[in-house]
Amino acid sequence: MRSKTSLKLDKSLCQRAARCAEQAGYSSTEEFVEHAIEKELAHYEKPDAPQDVVKKLRGLGYLE
Repeated sequence: MRSKTSLKLDKSLCQRAARCAEQAGYSSTEEFVEHAIEKELAHYEKPDAPQDVVKKLRGLGYLE
C-alpha cells in the first residue's frame, strides 16, 4: 500500500484542477493531480533502465 501525504495548494489552482479532472474523466481531483505530477517529474528524471520499461509494458498488458 502506498503511503500518502498532504500538500497545500492555492484554492484557485485546486478549483482549476477539479474542473480539468472532471472534463478529462478522472475519478477524483487527487488522481488527476497525481497523474499531472508524475508526467512532469518524468521530464526531469533520467530515462528508465530497459528492465523498468519491460516491467511497465508487462503491467500495461503489452508484453507477456
